[in-house]
Parts: sequence; structure tokens; C-alpha cells
Amino acid sequence: MSESNDHLRDAFRAAGRRLTRQRRLVLRVLEESDGHLDAETVYLQAKARDTHVSLATVYRTLAVLKEMGLVEEHRLGEEHGHYEAVRKGPHYHFTCLDCGKVIEFDTPLVAQIKQELSAREGVRVTGAHLHLSGCCAQCQTKAGGQSNNEK
Repeated sequence: MSESNDHLRDAFRAAGRRLTRQRRLVLRVLEESDGHLDAETVYLQAKARDTHVSLATVYRTLAVLKEMGLVEEHRLGEEHGHYEAVRKGPHYHFTCLDCGKVIEFDTPLVAQIKQELSAREGVRVTGAHLHLSGCCAQCQTKAGGQSNNEK
């Protein structure tokens, strides 16, 4: 087992949980994805690799992985959640309200805000989520600078 797998197994053991092949598979699907997958897409990709995976297992696994801090759930302008494996560095999201495109970005301004809030209020910030929405450059060009949501 690789060092990464050892670390993952240890994290599950510390949480009092077993690292099953289905949990490992769901996490691998998310880690290998470039996008933000909803549960149905995670299920379809996992099912293509292991026909014994059920949709219920995927939902339960996503809840466990989220609880353990290995997966994040985002609401990207839709009613259902989208999931991604937790990454080392911070990043934030912009969602186009017209086409649904999601753009990930980072900015030092969030770290600055966290620092200022901590200094001013004496709080310890343990996480930050920033989700912006609007109209992407391509949709602005198509609509002549006006989003379909503004018409």
C-alpha cells in the first residue's frame, strides 16, 4: 500500500471507520475529476469501474467523506450539491448563471479578510467559502454584454 493509502487508512481508523473499497473508489473518482460532480455523476463513474456500487452507497459514502473533511460539498447555483475532493490550497468558485460554467480561483484578499477579522474580533477562522455568481465572458459576448438573467 502506498504512503497516501496508508494515510487514508489511518484517517479512517482514527475516525473509527473502515476504509472500504467503495469508499476508496468514490474518493478516487472525485480526486481524478477536473470538475465538481453531483452524486449521480459520481455514481455513474464509480459504477463504470465497479458494477456492485449502488447509488445509496455513493450517497452514504459522500456523507462520510464530507464529515471526515476529505470532500467538500458546494451549491453552485443549483438545487443539488456538487462534490470535490479537498485540496491542499484554498480556492473559491464563480458560477455563470447563464451556462452554469464553474471557474475556480484563489485570491489573497480572503486571507487578508480572515486576518483582519481575527485581529478585530478575536476569533479564530477555521474555514472560508466564497461563491460568486454572474455572467461569464463567453455568455456576455453572446448576449451583447447582458446576461439572460438581466433581460
